[in-house]
Amino acid sequence: MYIIGQSEIKKIFPLSRIGALLKTIENAFGDYALDKAQMPPKQYLYFKKHDGDLRIMPAYSCALEMAGTKIVNVHPKNPQKGLKTVMAVIVINDAKTGIPLALMDGTYITGIRTGAAGALAAKYLAKKGATTIGVVGAGEQALYQIMATIKIRRFKKIIVFDISESAVDRLKKILAKEGIKISKGTIKEASGQDVLITTTPSRTPIIKEEWIMPGTHINAIGADAQGKEELDPKILKRAKIVVDDWTQASHSGEINVPFSRGIIQKKDIYGSLGEIVAQKKPGRQSDKEITVFDSTGLAIQDLYTANFFYYLFQKKNKIKNFKIF
Repeated sequence: MYIIGQSEIKKIFPLSRIGALLKTIENAFGDYALDKAQMPPKQYLYFKKHDGDLRIMPAYSCALEMAGTKIVNVHPKNPQKGLKTVMAVIVINDAKTGIPLALMDGTYITGIRTGAAGALAAKYLAKKGATTIGVVGAGEQALYQIMATIKIRRFKKIIVFDISESAVDRLKKILAKEGIKISKGTIKEASGQDVLITTTPSRTPIIKEEWIMPGTHINAIGADAQGKEELDPKILKRAKIVVDDWTQASHSGEINVPFSRGIIQKKDIYGSLGEIVAQKKPGRQSDKEITVFDSTGLAIQDLYTANFFYYLFQKKNKIKNFKIF
């Protein structure tokens, strides 16, 4: 079994190459929708005393003949301690024998595959004439979302808001090194763009319904655990709602609170992103539609990304035979 750390993964696949991951993520969503994969809902351990949780996320792909399990935490207060909010490890197994092939750092994989999923949603659900991006929340995931989304088409303007202005300044410096310019704006200004990306850990709605114009596409990324929500439920009532997975979204996605309160029902959900990728359902059908992608993060995304990186690792190191220890 190989142990592949984050530094090694970043060497073989720096963030600037994120566009090359989009097809892999597209295949992950498509294969899941076509029943070529197994993915039980993620399991949670809640650490209420410490305002955090631990998640266990298994998946198996018939197409890859590989399985993978991710263990990942989410602790919003970690940055105050000099730690990342999200940290993870992934084990991938050969499905033919069960042999563990690699233990991989999953922190970078989690970030980059989530960004790629958001870009994929924007590809299918943003209106064709979309030229502006608004981002609410300037943490690490905002970086991945922006880097991936600009790979699907040319955007003229990116406005970012965060309650911490220093977080926006930090993001601005990082993106400037990649040749990407962003502007600091208010939450209302960010919400008024063609594509809105929310990446906060909020447990109360922060995006007001009156800020959202017809034709807007929203990638709701931040709500990934029970009780979290970023959008005014009235937005969901106006929107075509697309989930990554119904079971996960209903108990831990953007829709979880409105669903638990009866504000929206299962019949109000248009479908999954995988169904759109697999052409079971059309994506955006009008430039006036408001579309929302409820992203909870799928183990199948982790598996396909880990498999992709494992392939690159083998290629770089000219590995022909598995080594077991």
